[in-house]
Amino acid sequence: MQTKNVKSAGKLLAVLECFSSLDRRLSVAEIARRTALPRSTAHRLILALKEIGFLEQDRSRDEYRLGMKLFELGSIVLFNMDLQREAKPFVEALASLTREAVHLCVFDGSRMVFVERSSGGRTGQNNATITMETTPCHCTGVGKVALAFQPDAVIDRVIGFGLPAYTRNTITDPTRLKEELAATRARGFALDFGEIEPGRNCVAAPIRNTGGQVFAAISVSGSSTRLRPETLEQLAPILTSHAESISLRLGYNPDEARPVTGKARGRRTARRKDEETAPSGAA
Repeated sequence: MQTKNVKSAGKLLAVLECFSSLDRRLSVAEIARRTALPRSTAHRLILALKEIGFLEQDRSRDEYRLGMKLFELGSIVLFNMDLQREAKPFVEALASLTREAVHLCVFDGSRMVFVERSSGGRTGQNNATITMETTPCHCTGVGKVALAFQPDAVIDRVIGFGLPAYTRNTITDPTRLKEELAATRARGFALDFGEIEPGRNCVAAPIRNTGGQVFAAISVSGSSTRLRPETLEQLAPILTSHAESISLRLGYNPDEARPVTGKARGRRTARRKDEETAPSGAA
């Protein structure tokens, strides 16, 4: 009975995972195709999720979208999230030190969601991006550093959503993006040179949970006239030190955590490089 219940819960979860910030509304036929379930089974599961408020129906289009009940639960999760509480002092410290914008984001499976941010005391048009609620993965520092440490299947899924160009520097080729992610894994931090907003550069570092999985990221970003490539390289050790401190406060233990990136393509090696390049003075 327990196995049957687990399988049923897995099917319900599979239906919910069909939706994303890019696929907000889906038909029964599309959900059935994505879950590889018979249409009648998919429809039954959809009705069950609709009944408890996890899905809502758009009758004008005969499509479904995620329900407000999930938003309510998500708000509770964010309110109780240790990440926001533990990271806030580090966000403020980085903002005070660099006088640039600092963003703390969580990877939701396809995009990055802002949970904490600071403008760093500067004003002007460049700070407008801190009002965003979500941001893409393929063209932002936080997105690339989070995506770099995900399994291959997750990376391929994000690429499958499309790689739209935001600026002339945006990486839109899947092969080139994978090369960029490999370089990010090797050095332990991501760089963004005007890939989502012209004239704005960024450096980002990964944050790990107790199991060692990268689930969030923190970044420092600002005008390209101030944050030149050499400046970002100088900021990288400071940022990775703060990111590691946040991870440790969340319960991450580098000696016990299991590697989770991709296939067998040097996952342990990638983790060792992260540990070897981490600042020795990390708090």
